[in-house]
Amino acid sequence: MNKNLFTYKKSGVNINAADKFVSFISRISSKKRGNKKNTNIGGFGSVSDLPKGMKNPKIVACTDGVGTKIEVANLLNKYDTIGIDLVAMSVNDLIVQGAKPLFFLDYISINKIDLKKMKSIIRGIIKGCSISQCSLVGGETAEMPDTYEKGKFDIAGFAVGITDRKKILKKNKIRKGDLILAVPSSGLHSNGFSLVRHLLKVKKINIKKNSFLKKELIKPTRIYVKEILNLVKRNLLNGCANITGGGLADNISRVIPNNLCAEIDLSRIKTLKIFNWLKKNKISDKEMLKTFNCGVGFCLIINPKNIKKINKFFLKKYKPYIIGRISKNKNKVILNGKINWL
Repeated sequence: MNKNLFTYKKSGVNINAADKFVSFISRISSKKRGNKKNTNIGGFGSVSDLPKGMKNPKIVACTDGVGTKIEVANLLNKYDTIGIDLVAMSVNDLIVQGAKPLFFLDYISINKIDLKKMKSIIRGIIKGCSISQCSLVGGETAEMPDTYEKGKFDIAGFAVGITDRKKILKKNKIRKGDLILAVPSSGLHSNGFSLVRHLLKVKKINIKKNSFLKKELIKPTRIYVKEILNLVKRNLLNGCANITGGGLADNISRVIPNNLCAEIDLSRIKTLKIFNWLKKNKISDKEMLKTFNCGVGFCLIINPKNIKKINKFFLKKYKPYIIGRISKNKNKVILNGKINWL
């Protein structure tokens, strides 16, 4: 963990509630890091040390939110997992560059400070940071009654990581003949919830009374930091992609160099029950692939000789498997076959 000077600011109307909230953050974040109570609450910025041992360190930064998954959390009155989602959405982008997450900051804007709700969100953020092996070093909370309706809020996250210049995963490392591996997702992650919620409304489905959907729709995004950094450390990756909004084709195309192509066999994809349920509700294959990860949370691009070495770094549930290969083509992605929706 980094040694850092922690800061958490507040703005808004209910100063007393805000003070209680940042005091809670100070206590809980200190426990996780084994430090004394943070004394920089309300400061203007946090200060962190850079790790030693890198000859040519490069900083990588990412930001993201969790979209309308927030509305599912509101509906179920369950807020202890969307903080994990928030961290995951940024750190899973950092590791695509080969960067190790160093620290994370959050921003919470809300109609009116609800201490129970916000404490639950922060617990999730701290858990996500723990999984990612980085520190929550600060953030901002804003009470905005004229902007948000009663009970409404939004969250955003900002992650900063570091990598040595030689470890950066650049497009030029990818070669013809490389394998494309799918790393399973934990479920929907944090994408496609506008479509999911529309479907629930049209079908008049009450997820509170549906144990399957209640569990699946709030399940947190899988964080792949530990596994990917182990591979980066051992030079076992030529490239990788975080499969988020836009689906498999849009995200993997972002890391493919010109004149090379990711040829993917959709029939190899091992989908999950939640996607099968969505497909049964008459969503086209095209829409499914554009909106959801369809069971593929992350993709690895590797030299074929490294596949056995790579597998040992993943739990059985998230073991990577082959879905394609890099070939010569002007099209960056070609999707062949069809997903077998069970």
